[in-house]
Amino acid sequence: MAYKVLVTPAFFGRRNSAPIDLLSGAGCEVVPNPYRRTATEDEMCALVADVEAAIVSLDPVTEKVLASGPRLKVVARSGVGYDNIDIAAATRMGIFVTNVPGANSRAVAEMTFGLMLDVARRISMMDRRMRAGIWKGHVGFELGGKTLGVVGTGSIGKLVAELGAGLGMSVLCYSRTRDHTWACAVGAAYVSLDELLRVSDVVSLHIALTDSTRGLLSEREFSLMKPSAILINTSRGAIVDEDALFAALKEERLLGAGLDVFAEEPVRQSRLLELENVVLTPHISGLTAESAHAMAMGAATNVVAVLRGQMPENAVNARQMHRFRRRDNGPDSLEVIP
Repeated sequence: MAYKVLVTPAFFGRRNSAPIDLLSGAGCEVVPNPYRRTATEDEMCALVADVEAAIVSLDPVTEKVLASGPRLKVVARSGVGYDNIDIAAATRMGIFVTNVPGANSRAVAEMTFGLMLDVARRISMMDRRMRAGIWKGHVGFELGGKTLGVVGTGSIGKLVAELGAGLGMSVLCYSRTRDHTWACAVGAAYVSLDELLRVSDVVSLHIALTDSTRGLLSEREFSLMKPSAILINTSRGAIVDEDALFAALKEERLLGAGLDVFAEEPVRQSRLLELENVVLTPHISGLTAESAHAMAMGAATNVVAVLRGQMPENAVNARQMHRFRRRDNGPDSLEVIP
């Protein structure tokens, strides 16, 4: 039986055909994203109508989308975060949701430091001035000797902390789950979020977007930070109250910010675009040639496992899905195991 697999990420198999070959070798027909961009909800509804699997990037996979795919067995996120997917609805419909943890950790961590250096030295601003014929410098600051505050110590946060320590930065961390053995090994210290904000010269966000982290940094939190501090966000835009951030930057209560993620993407209208002390990139921190290949291969592997009736390695709803047993090939034919 040939399975149809929707693939929305434009980078999937572009430079290396291995993930496409993996799907083809498993009897799958690849259905490409005709838009070559993040699809809308209505577009996704049409795209999933006749497929057994969907490999997605940041495309919205809402309950409406899932309900539009009566043959869907798996939605494979080609990346780590999955806040764009309705996990509860997928589980109710017997659809596996998978991700590829760790595949882009190095890419995001290195981009985080690219943004730090850019904000600290105003590299992008200097480039714009040069192109405008203006030979005028800027006195920035060095990262070595400064305090780096890492919010979230998953695989990316840990790597950012390690890179910071390697640059001679003092490292403070905040996380709901603390790995004291790791922290001791790299010379980092866990503190409260308030203390981290008060002390750090650079605050870098590496936490998932959940109900509890939405708007985590707002007016109160920015008031705790040093006027000389900078904020880096390569996690999710909605973790930060963008209006409060704009005010803090505009009123010079913060020195600068480096943002790769935003509350609404793509960004069409944002007051942050008006500010010279902000460096902005279009949610590309996790995308390099190396990470793109790793994410594509991981997603394809997860899809093939599900289509073969196996438990995928990285099913984010595995605990809930283990209670179901398939009676045939349809996602609506699942039996609850007491």
